[in-house]
Amino acid sequence: MNLLLDTCTFLWIAQDSSELSQRAREVFADPANDIYLSVVCAWEIAVKHALGRLPLPEAPDRYVPHLRERHGIESLALDEDAVMQIGKLPDHHRDPFDRMLVCQALAHGFTLLTPDPLISRYPVRTAW
Repeated sequence: MNLLLDTCTFLWIAQDSSELSQRAREVFADPANDIYLSVVCAWEIAVKHALGRLPLPEAPDRYVPHLRERHGIESLALDEDAVMQIGKLPDHHRDPFDRMLVCQALAHGFTLLTPDPLISRYPVRTAW
């Protein structure tokens, strides 16, 4: 299975947080799954850090790639096919970062690893 991490999921994995469900831990740890972090998540992390809403132990430009590599997570670029999905989405969610993750999951056939109940209202596969 190809998994796309929600931003909070990536951060919780990095911190080995108790916020992660047992199912999320199992799916993430399964070597049969390919794990991706969207550049949209990196963008969200950088924006929130710059606004002072997300403290990190180091600058996002070092923190995100370091954690991706440490956990064997691939980077997923944002492409035109994914962006063009936005007009097909119902208006369940106001968060532009989450909406773009839904678009990427739809365009590439990924499963989103997310605890967000609003995301599960979209026609996208989710796991948690």
